Amino acid sequence: VVRRRLLQRYEHQPFISCLAGFYSCRWKRYQRERTEPGKCCCNMRECMFFPLLVAAFGFSLVFLYTWGEGKNDYNGFDWYNYGNLGFWFLWSLVILIVAAVLFAYISLLLVLAMCLLAEGQQLYLHWSHKIGTFLVLGFSISSLFALSILWRDHRKTVRLSFQVTAPYLHIGAIAIMVLLSWPVALHAIRADKKVTQVIIVGPYLAILLFLFLIPLGMYSPCIREMGTLGPKPALIGHRGAPMLAPENTEMSFLKTIEHGGDGLETDVTISYDGVPFLMHDDTLRRTTNIQEVYPNDTGKAASLFSWDALQKLNAGTWFLKNKPFLGMGSLSKADQNQAMNQSIYKLSSFLRLADSHNKLVIFDLYRPPERHPYRNLWIRRILDVILKESKIKRHLVLWLNNNVRSFVQSVAPGFQHTMGRKAPIEELLKHNIVKLNLVYTDMSSEDIRKYAEANITTNFYVVNEPWLYSLAWCSGAHSVTTNAVHLLKDLSQPLFLMTPQQYNIMWILTDLTSAFLISLIFAL
Repeated sequence: VVRRRLLQRYEHQPFISCLAGFYSCRWKRYQRERTEPGKCCCNMRECMFFPLLVAAFGFSLVFLYTWGEGKNDYNGFDWYNYGNLGFWFLWSLVILIVAAVLFAYISLLLVLAMCLLAEGQQLYLHWSHKIGTFLVLGFSISSLFALSILWRDHRKTVRLSFQVTAPYLHIGAIAIMVLLSWPVALHAIRADKKVTQVIIVGPYLAILLFLFLIPLGMYSPCIREMGTLGPKPALIGHRGAPMLAPENTEMSFLKTIEHGGDGLETDVTISYDGVPFLMHDDTLRRTTNIQEVYPNDTGKAASLFSWDALQKLNAGTWFLKNKPFLGMGSLSKADQNQAMNQSIYKLSSFLRLADSHNKLVIFDLYRPPERHPYRNLWIRRILDVILKESKIKRHLVLWLNNNVRSFVQSVAPGFQHTMGRKAPIEELLKHNIVKLNLVYTDMSSEDIRKYAEANITTNFYVVNEPWLYSLAWCSGAHSVTTNAVHLLKDLSQPLFLMTPQQYNIMWILTDLTSAFLISLIFAL
């Protein structure tokens, strides 16, 4: 009998030794203490620190989700840092890896703590882990604060993501509550006072009830009846296909056409001698080899170079060197050779290419700086190229620039006039606007429907991630501008699409199953 009792007492000791060793660095049995019934799980100092561990877990989870859902804008974030630091690096990937590692670390500590509590052991977090907890908490809070200040639109991205991920986040939260039910039930039973039991169980049940009922207020355009989904949004290549080829080059636009893109987007600047060409940045430093050809002019505005000077630059080698997008993959040898031989592309050549493949075109026009010969003639020069040099079919041109729109409408009837901001329908119809070109954070299914009723379609930019494209599809968007035509073209239906009946079944089954498991754990 004595031997059986000893075995019952010590059979779990190796497991507890591992838990306490990793959590407290107390590997030996005599270094540990059990929690007596009715007593606190740890001393006063540890009781004050445990909420910090939970807070570090919460903040690190929020930051990891926030940054992970911001993948759509990683290229813009890295480009912003390039403008400030002067060199290209995938900072977005580094932050994602750091956030994932810190979250995994703090999650492991929390799991160890829960297991120790379930085994009736007193908690004592080793000082090195306490420092680590403070580092995780500080990193997560400061990063969230920096995002809220420097990247305010990112909050809108996160809110949009909830419209497609909320049903699955709800299941994850319920699963966590089921796992937490064991230590909660164990400590509630061990408590020797009713008040202590209420303090332990009350908040847990309140949170659980909130999670059970939260689907009642949940909204997602991807939860809809069968047969109500609109057509797949058209795909407009943002500067071509910049994940497959150097942006704003002939190769980039050919890749978009090859992968079935419906339109081409670009940026237009005018050279010093009046030749419109494609360039997004103010300078040539990021997307050409200007440092090798004109090392003393790296900071000079792109529009202050003559076309002859621009033709001497290579516009493709930087792409192979910097790999500007996360998850680009490797190019074939033929594509590498083609990319290395790309040059700056003329607007007239771009328009002829689009016209020959019957593709829509939309472009941002950059006015030349002061003392530029075409400072006040830039719109006329662009129109000359469109109407006289390229002779592209006019209905393929989505005219976005709002300067002298009435003049453009008079000399070039037939353009599809596009507005870059939301406006009252009366104002849009007055100016013959047929399309809105909006940043994706302005996406609203209600606004899309309202404009569609007035025969005004909507295009959202820049949409790269499948979940965001799915949301645009479910919301009724007519088209999106994207860096990832080659990826989004393969989507046959929106991700997370389900009927209200399917969602109700998922929600009710989740709640009933979790309620049964939690009740069983408390009963045992």
